[in-house]
Amino acid sequence: MRVLGIDYGERRIGVAVSDPTGTFATPLPTLTRRRGKRPPMGALRTLARDHDAIALVVGLPLAADGTETEWCAEVRRFGDRLGSGLALDVYYVDERMTSARAERAVRSLALPRRKREQKERVDAAAAALILQRWLDTGGRIASSD
Repeated sequence: MRVLGIDYGERRIGVAVSDPTGTFATPLPTLTRRRGKRPPMGALRTLARDHDAIALVVGLPLAADGTETEWCAEVRRFGDRLGSGLALDVYYVDERMTSARAERAVRSLALPRRKREQKERVDAAAAALILQRWLDTGGRIASSD
């Protein structure tokens, strides 16, 4: 069982994959997109197929009070379209504070400062945190939200 985790953004899309046992999330290279342009759906479909993903977990950027934002609607459209194209269930996970946690995690790595500050690393780490949260809560495969 491999699951693909996604941190969807306007400029970058962080991606992570679970191990076959569904225990650990590992970051994959971050995909880039130009602001206002279509997301790289072909590259995401290829990643899902190459890793034999059986489901997608997408971070949902809820407001601080837990309500859905306008951006949540865009994220859901993206996730639903990707899931539909791959015939995979899509699960949405509250991603509040994920980017801040990912940034702290990346900064704590023993890497040169220039590498620690690369936004792509933070987005990949955020995708891994989103996926790991889902895996840790028993990730439901049977139904999507």
